[in-house]
Order: sequence, then C-alpha cells, then structure tokens
Amino acid sequence: MSAAAEFEALNIAVLTVSDTRDESSDTSGDYLVDALTEAGHRLTQKVIVKDDIYQIRARVSAWVADAGVDAVLITGGTGFSGRDSTPEAVSVLFDKTIDGFGECFRAVSFDEIGSSTMQSRAIAGLANNTVIFCVPGSTGACRTAWTRLIEQQLDSRHRPCNFVGVLRTRKREGV
Repeated sequence: MSAAAEFEALNIAVLTVSDTRDESSDTSGDYLVDALTEAGHRLTQKVIVKDDIYQIRARVSAWVADAGVDAVLITGGTGFSGRDSTPEAVSVLFDKTIDGFGECFRAVSFDEIGSSTMQSRAIAGLANNTVIFCVPGSTGACRTAWTRLIEQQLDSRHRPCNFVGVLRTRKREGV
C-alpha cells in the first residue's frame, strides 16, 4: 500500500463579477477567500470586475498566463440576466472543459434551491495548466460549490482523483 499523499497548497486567485458589489459588500468573494485559506491554500489576488465580457476575459487571461496561479475561482455572472456573461467570457479560454462540474453543481444545489438550479450556468475548465471554476454570485452557491465539489478537487489527498495531480503533471510535462 502506498503512503498517503501530503497536502499541497495551491496558489488561487478569486474574481468577483458584479455591477453592484465592492469590497465592502462582496460576501461571496470574501467567503471564497476565507474558505481557500482555511483549507491551507494561498490567495494570490482578489479582484472585482464589472460584468463585462472583455474585463472578465482580460483578468482571467492574465491569471492563466501567470505560472504562479494554479486555480481561479470566479463568482457571479453565471445567470441569465442581460449582463451575465461569465461563461461566454471564460469558456473560450478553456483548453479542456470540465463538463462534470456544472452537472454536479446543479445536482447538489437542487437539494437547496430546487428547480431554480437549472438557471445556473456554472462551468469549469482547464486553461494553460490552470483550473478555473465559475459559480453563481450568491454566498450560498459559493458555499455549496466549495464544500461539496471544489475543496475536494483542489486537495491533493482526495481520492480516487483530484485536479492537483492533473495540474502538476501538466506543469512537469510543459503542456
């Protein structure tokens, strides 16, 4: 039997997409920062941008290009209102889409909010050795996504698999 894997802290950036929130009212972004640091990871940067496809894409592109950022957590802009554009801004950056994330998020959030979960366009993917998770802007949705899905997938000890192994393998291979 092999030795248990050790925890490996990741460098994680948090992006809040909102036309109305600022640092004093960003409870969702604050929740993600607290959760990731409590789990033992390092916050590289936290930014709030307007729900504008190009501002979102520019910020995420900069983090994806930074070898010091392992993961990006995005909250907001995943609904159906006129300006919700996070999936459109980010999905074009993906080298690989993590289809199971959106499916699993909607499945676990169904227990909390019922059929309203079908209005979530939560998505995830890999871009330039960086894993990106896009979740709704409510603090409850961030809590559900973190505690039920993301925390385990960013924990190198989680079995049978997690994204830390994928990120590290791809970085070693230079892919």
